[in-house]
Amino acid sequence: MSFLSRIFGKRPDEREALRPLWHSVVAMARAKGWYAGLGVADSKEGRFDMVSLVLAAVLLRMEREPEMAQSQALLTELFVEDMDGQLRQDGIGDPTVGKHVRKLVTTLGGRLGALREALPAGAGALVPVLERNVTVLPGTDLSALAQAVAAMAASVDRVSRDNLLAGRIAFEPA
Repeated sequence: MSFLSRIFGKRPDEREALRPLWHSVVAMARAKGWYAGLGVADSKEGRFDMVSLVLAAVLLRMEREPEMAQSQALLTELFVEDMDGQLRQDGIGDPTVGKHVRKLVTTLGGRLGALREALPAGAGALVPVLERNVTVLPGTDLSALAQAVAAMAASVDRVSRDNLLAGRIAFEPA
């Protein structure tokens, strides 16, 4: 901590410890298998859909351990920060960026709820969730995508708490 930070009480950003996990979420969401093999549209919408889907699976894993509540909140803040930056890069200005970010966070919340309900029922229950929440190419086999999403969520569930928080998670869809 620098001298000025000590004087003015500026603390290090707590989110920094979770940045490797955020990067792992994004890497998993951008895995080519989702797009080339399973029919997710390789577009801004499709990529957002996969980031929010993978993030929802990670947040659900964290939800199982109440002591990870603070980490859940910080990871969500990293999502918001990233989406804010993406919107600004796309030319969305200050007057409306907050409105857009709120919509994206609401979308994430909806995906969390949908996955929370569907995952325990198996891949078949994920098909209508994916139909509503993922931008796919025409003719996409949603049952294959549902199998891959279920496998991804199961993979995330098996990761130890320490490995999860350190971002040591990976999943490559077939």
